[in-house]
Parts: sequence; C-alpha cells; structure tokens
Amino acid sequence: MFLSFRRSPLACLGLAFGLSVFALSPLAAQEAAPAAPAEAAPAAPANPDAVVATVNGQTITEADLALAEGELSRQFAQLPQEQRRAAALSAAIEIKVLADKAVAGGLDKDADFQRRAAFLQQRALHGEMVEKEVVGKITDADIRARYDKSVAEAPPVNEVHARHILVKTKEEAEAIIKQLDGGADFQKLANEHTSDPSGKTNGGDLGYFGPGQMVPEFEKAAFALEPGAYTKEPVQTQFGWHIIKVEDKRAQQPPAFDQVKEQVRSALIRDKYFELVKQARSQAKIEIPDETLKKAVDAAEGAE
Repeated sequence: MFLSFRRSPLACLGLAFGLSVFALSPLAAQEAAPAAPAEAAPAAPANPDAVVATVNGQTITEADLALAEGELSRQFAQLPQEQRRAAALSAAIEIKVLADKAVAGGLDKDADFQRRAAFLQQRALHGEMVEKEVVGKITDADIRARYDKSVAEAPPVNEVHARHILVKTKEEAEAIIKQLDGGADFQKLANEHTSDPSGKTNGGDLGYFGPGQMVPEFEKAAFALEPGAYTKEPVQTQFGWHIIKVEDKRAQQPPAFDQVKEQVRSALIRDKYFELVKQARSQAKIEIPDETLKKAVDAAEGAE
C-alpha cells in the first residue's frame, strides 16, 4: 500500500510525545490552527526589544509578545489579528503576575515543581531539536523524492470500474439477469430496480475501486469479470443480492503528489526523528536497573 508504515506502540508513543513539543511551536501551531477568514497581512515586525508593558518592574517586549502569541495561537486562531495581539499580551501579563505570586509564596522551591520544571525544560529542548534538526531540514525536494520513491516501489495493483444492481431477493436478481441475457440495458435496469440510493440515477455506477474497498464477496466477483461482462449468477453480500457489471479494468493510479504531500512530509518527519533518536541513544549510556522493565523496553524497541 502506498506510504504504509509500522512502528511498535512504544516507539509511536515516543514519537507522539516528541512531536507534541513541536506542536507547541509557532510554526506547528499555525499549521494546526483552523483556517481563519482572510484578512489583511499584519504589519512588519516591530523592534523585538521594544517594551510593550511592564509588570512589577519586569518588561514584556515585542519578542516576548510574539512568543506568547505563537505558543497560544491555537486559542487565538479565530480572533482577528488586532484582537490576537491584545489577547496574547493579556495572557503574558497573567502569566507574569501569577508567576511572581508563586515565587513570593516559595512555590519555586517546591521539590515537585522543580522536577516538573526540569522535565519541561528537557522536553522543550527535545522539541527544539525536533524542530531544528528534523522538521526544519525537510525540503520540498525531499518530499518529492520520497513520493517518487514510494510510487516507484509500490507493487502494481489493478482496479475495476463496475456497476451493480442491488435487490433484496435472489429471485429478483435472477429475473434481472434473464432480462440482461435478453439484451436489456444494464444502466436502465439499475435505475429502475436497484435499492442502492446512490445508483438509482447513475445506472448503478460505482466508479473505480481497488482491492479491499468492497466487501469480499462483491470484490471477488467483480475482479473475476472481464470488461463488458456481468455476473451470470446473483452475488450475495450482507447488503442483499447483486448483479455486477464491469466496465473497465486498469492499473491503479497513485494519488497525486499535492493530495498526499503532507502525508509524505509526516512520514519523513517520523523516519528522520527515529534516525535522530537512534543515533543519540547509541551515544548515550543508558542503564535500567529493573530487569523486568528493561526487558519490556528492549522488546518494545526491538519491535520497531
């Protein structure tokens, strides 16, 4: 199958965790945010060191504001640009006043907080590596090359263009087959008799489909027919009784590049991420004292 990949559950969880950090970055947030109505482009960025507010003597600069707006862009996606900037500044002020209050109350000395802070710093650095060394280095040329390679390596798959007439009983189907044997027009009979709502106005046309897209009984019968032929015996499925006619057979066409570009990009991100992790782990000294846990981790990683 085109662009089919398999990873162990633990490996996929690791990637999901890793990329969740990237998802918090301004670039990813912009990509993930719902499309907003078209609006005028914002003005050119101001001096990043320009002060936009002070809180207890601490400054909030244009750079701080841009960071807040980027990190929180999902929440602000539906707001007009001018409201987005105000909302980001309000959020930055809220963060600073409560952070100051937390420090005044000694919460920054709390052991649990320090552990979380250290973990979040490592997670942020992890995300920075993913964004700079993986995501940021994938070019359109890389994506196109991966697409072309996948198309070239995909095994040839045939697909058929078929029509069908669906009825409730075998007797009804046999009666329709007799009419076809007598020279009746398949499309006309489909419009008159099929119980498939989508086929009542188009002569039972199902378009092209490949393996795995229809229930097994239907697929087997359709692929066994030559173009222009119809089933001489009714085909039973969970939906009823079918008379199937094949109009054409052809090699399945790969999806257009633009249609799967983002899917290919995601596959490249995934593969390059695991390459980076594998390299880093090979250079690290990792010890897991609990033998049971170590075996479970080794087994999960071996399943990648």
